[in-house]
Amino acid sequence: MKDIQRALNDMAPNLGRLVGFADGQGEVLAASDEQLVGGQDAGVRAVLASGDKQVTAGDRTYRVIKRPDETYLISFSDGTDNIAKGYAELLSRWISAEQCKRDDHAVREHELKQVFLKNVLFENELPGDIPLKAREYRIRYNARWIVLLVHFKPEEFKACFEELTELTRDRSEDFILPIDEQNIVLMTEATEENLEGLDGFLHTLTDRLHERAMADVAVGVGMPAPTLTDTAKAYQQASIALIVGQIFQDAESPIMHYEKLGLGRLIYQLPITLCELFLREVFEPGTYEALDPVTMETINKFFENNLNGSETSRQLFVHRNTLVYRLDKVAKITGLDLRNFEDAVLFKLADMVRDYLAYVEEQKTSR
Repeated sequence: MKDIQRALNDMAPNLGRLVGFADGQGEVLAASDEQLVGGQDAGVRAVLASGDKQVTAGDRTYRVIKRPDETYLISFSDGTDNIAKGYAELLSRWISAEQCKRDDHAVREHELKQVFLKNVLFENELPGDIPLKAREYRIRYNARWIVLLVHFKPEEFKACFEELTELTRDRSEDFILPIDEQNIVLMTEATEENLEGLDGFLHTLTDRLHERAMADVAVGVGMPAPTLTDTAKAYQQASIALIVGQIFQDAESPIMHYEKLGLGRLIYQLPITLCELFLREVFEPGTYEALDPVTMETINKFFENNLNGSETSRQLFVHRNTLVYRLDKVAKITGLDLRNFEDAVLFKLADMVRDYLAYVEEQKTSR
């Protein structure tokens, strides 16, 4: 309003009457008589109560302007004649034009900020330029950042984007960056409060997208980045977490943390030829395929219970001798006794490598 007040001060000698602006509570925000600023205009409440856009109350003419944020701004002019009505109308058009100009500037600034952050994530910005541009866009460079990569189906993009925008409306330091039709990045500052509540926020996010956007999303979570420059590495980690998590983790879990990928992260980085060689050394051709579904269920449950036979028998509702029989069957077919720790590790690794190779083959055929 300072610019508006300066303009009114310049125009005051030529207007011939008092004009100005008040808010929805009746407080005068700007006026051709600057001494009135901060005072109250008693006619404003009656104007808003009438529901009309242009109203005369007392010896003034008012024009109601409804802002995008649902608040009101009222232009006024002394008098009830056509000149007063013209002044009130002219002031309302002027302030609306100024608002549009500021809104356009804000939208443009937001778009430029998004382009900058995407360039940082994709390593398209020179490292030395990032702190300078961060200051220009009023983004905290030395803050720690968490990068979340939300993945969904192409037809779910619009609904997911709208829900993510609504979810972060009150989180001013969060940035939503659409990457493509299947992925959106959410960047948030890694404050102590945010880190402590991260798991809860992630579950809220996935539940909300499932319930309101009808989308079964997967979320990759990178490790906290110490500076804005390091968010490029965190984005790569979130991308890897999505892929590796979907290959090796429980399909019922939509949240994949990079630091919790374990052996899957190691296997994903191995050359394909090395993986194929390792798998042939552990399982002779046809060996793995000879394990029937019941036996595989037993193996998986045995691993879930950390090779605890008693607990595995209880959860499978089978006698201990039945479990022993099945494990002996596995040893006979594969040559690996899963009750032996080293053999169990070898089988688990080979099983994961097999899943990874199946994923690679699936990706080839889908292209």
